[in-house]
Amino acid sequence: MMLEVVGSALLGVALSWAAASRLSHRLPARPLVFCTGVAGALFGDFVTHSALGPGTVVVSLLGAAIVAAASLSLLLRPAGRHLRRRSIPAA
Repeated sequence: MMLEVVGSALLGVALSWAAASRLSHRLPARPLVFCTGVAGALFGDFVTHSALGPGTVVVSLLGAAIVAAASLSLLLRPAGRHLRRRSIPAA
């Protein structure tokens, strides 16, 4: 089980590094990206392991990768021009 946790954390670091290197202009600061990737991978591993039980290492790592990628996608900012819209004040 410890190898599964370490593997999912390394998977989160790898996904974070890939996202930070390819999409650095659309992501916030690197420490936040790496923390989000690792936390998403660990959470995905926990959820998958809890749902399926022990003995499903490959599937747990797949769940960790999916949740880490979804967590990292939430950090993306829109591409293109920086349009600042003002919100409509509450009446």
